[in-house]
Amino acid sequence: MMKKLTVIAVLLMISMATFAQQALWGGQNIVSPEIKADNTVTFRLNAPQAVKVELTGDFLPSRKMETPMGVMDAPGVTELIKNDKGVWEYTTPEPLLPELYSYTFVVDGAKVIDPGNVYMIRDVASVTSIFIIGGGRADLYKVNSVPHGTVARRWYESQGLKLTRRITIYTPPGYEAGKENYPVLYLLHGGGGDEEAWIALGRTSQILDNLIAQGKAKPMIVVMPNGNSAQEAAPGESSLGFYVPSMRIQNTQGAMEESFPDIVNFVESNYRTIRQKSARAICGLSMGGFHSFYISQQYPDMFDYIGLFSAAIRPMENATSPIYQNTEDKQKTLFSKNPKLYWIAIGKTDFLYKANQDYLKQLDEKEYKYVYYENDGGHIWRNWRIYLSEFAPMLFK
Repeated sequence: MMKKLTVIAVLLMISMATFAQQALWGGQNIVSPEIKADNTVTFRLNAPQAVKVELTGDFLPSRKMETPMGVMDAPGVTELIKNDKGVWEYTTPEPLLPELYSYTFVVDGAKVIDPGNVYMIRDVASVTSIFIIGGGRADLYKVNSVPHGTVARRWYESQGLKLTRRITIYTPPGYEAGKENYPVLYLLHGGGGDEEAWIALGRTSQILDNLIAQGKAKPMIVVMPNGNSAQEAAPGESSLGFYVPSMRIQNTQGAMEESFPDIVNFVESNYRTIRQKSARAICGLSMGGFHSFYISQQYPDMFDYIGLFSAAIRPMENATSPIYQNTEDKQKTLFSKNPKLYWIAIGKTDFLYKANQDYLKQLDEKEYKYVYYENDGGHIWRNWRIYLSEFAPMLFK
């Protein structure tokens, strides 16, 4: 009898463990995404009651979408097919190239992340599932077996904005244990972003860890501030609590540029930095490129390396802030000081492409020295990760 009870107890424990595993995995062992050996990818979703399931992702042929900022590239859409078990599937017809990809499902018109994939990312108010196809440049976006830097979220007092603000700072491998002073890259996000954008969507720490380990980039501190001058911090990270993120740019005209020395002073007072122009760089994407454009002109003795990534370059004709006035004179002063690198990058289908081409013509007419990088694609993080991985190795040489 005792032996029988023991057997029953063991069987019950196995049953409970099996039930727990089923609960943990949603009742089915569904693999999604499944990356095959040939780099084709299969996506699966268990939704037996759904009428229609679609997949939208940046690996699908892009489509044009009307936005408040103009016509922009948007991720493509394709339909999944339901099998006899109620699981919807889609397999890419061709192998995917090395890259970090994002996607979501659309179930009867409602966007949902992949419940089979625990890896996700927030971009403004959208949350998407992500995966990486390794190889080539995409290996820079992976966590590899190399020495790692440290990512810290700090708070600083901005006298200019009269706010206590949150900032993300990367220090290179060996910083804590050493005594060396380092150059600094100030890396600015785009509209709708915040101090989390570059470290999460841009894979900054992975890119810098890997470039430094390969000897392609000098060890440097990377400072990623919040470019919305009215914000304390990213959504959910400030005294405002869990409010809904918005694409609305939260800025007071010229305030970000005027208050930028507060950020530099905080970094140079709290970190071991090389306090000279030749050891400072600034770059940014879209709105961050706009900020980099005006900050570098306003403080021509502050940065020797300037990068404009898909920059929102536009004249501020009715601006009241002195930051946006006398730009030709300020530009002349900046280039008379011979910055070591003035780097401009944009994709061929970016909605800001023409504005950037017009700016290049202005620079050519005035014979100002710059370096231009052009590639395919539009106003997307895929390009901005590329630009960072190209720009960082050129710094502080």
